[in-house]
Amino acid sequence: MESMGKKKPRPRRSFTPEFKAEIVDVCQRGDRSIGQVAKDFDLTETAVRDWIRQAEVNAGERDGLTSDEREELARLRRENRRLREDVDILKRATAFFAKETR
Repeated sequence: MESMGKKKPRPRRSFTPEFKAEIVDVCQRGDRSIGQVAKDFDLTETAVRDWIRQAEVNAGERDGLTSDEREELARLRRENRRLREDVDILKRATAFFAKETR
């Protein structure tokens, strides 16, 4: 009886760029509402709206970071984090060896 009324969270799914583009095309045709498209394809309305918004940014119809810019930013942040870790390791090694030589 405890499980009544509580929905199990849906596992996180990932979709190909081609699938997202197809969903955006269906929505932009105007045959069906975003809510109906989301329901028909078992998607969340929020996800579909996000895909449409990102497609508009990529097409230059809306301000924001394009998909390519987002990927580059994520890559640069990962690289920056790795380089900071490398510098931290080198600082600790320098301090260690400076103690040893005294």
